[in-house]
Amino acid sequence: MAKGTLFLIPVPLSDDAAAGSFTHLYAQVINEIDEYIVENKKTARKFLKQGGLTTAQSDLILHDYGKHNRSAINYGEMFASLLKGKDVGLMSEAGCPGVADPGADIVAEAHRKGIRVVPLVGPSSILLALMGSGFSGQNFSFHGYLPIHKSERATMIRALEQRSAKEGSTQLFIETPFRNNQLFSDLLKYCKAQTKLCIASELTSADEFIVTKEMGAWKTSVPDLHKKPTIFLLFAR
Repeated sequence: MAKGTLFLIPVPLSDDAAAGSFTHLYAQVINEIDEYIVENKKTARKFLKQGGLTTAQSDLILHDYGKHNRSAINYGEMFASLLKGKDVGLMSEAGCPGVADPGADIVAEAHRKGIRVVPLVGPSSILLALMGSGFSGQNFSFHGYLPIHKSERATMIRALEQRSAKEGSTQLFIETPFRNNQLFSDLLKYCKAQTKLCIASELTSADEFIVTKEMGAWKTSVPDLHKKPTIFLLFAR
């Protein structure tokens, strides 16, 4: 029996109507699937509705791989339909499944089981930030969250700055939104004045903010990033 296909379906980064306007591109796919592996059931249902879902929501089968269920994932249950030839969708809470996202574990399991994986085009905050920064898109690294401990964070920031200067590379990282302002303050404290910083915040929303300046210039125009999804990009030469 042929196995099904796991479709990786991107989700809007913002709740703005404009941000969700691209979802109609997936109407055919989502209306041929009634089973999904999702990080957030509420977000997934909202996205599917925006995307033109005609299947009744009550008829959908949603497998939850959110943070509260991740330690007890039942791969047998999640992949049962795929192994029987049925197509299934994988959805993150926002952005592209598997990119800075725990959905990568689901995709890895699909490969182990010999299941075809089809990624669909959609918004990635990492790539959008890189595109908008003006920094090197030929040589870059994404580091996820920086250390919380002050001394470890200071060491990491200096190391990323040195690496960028040595390699001519862009260094990207994020922080929990309610700690953004503290991270920004640490960057100003530990980086050289001529090092460039791009702040890419609330991407694809009406309040989108993408600005690149040298650290010295940022000191006179401090933005409030509290609770705003943000990506930080460093570039030193």
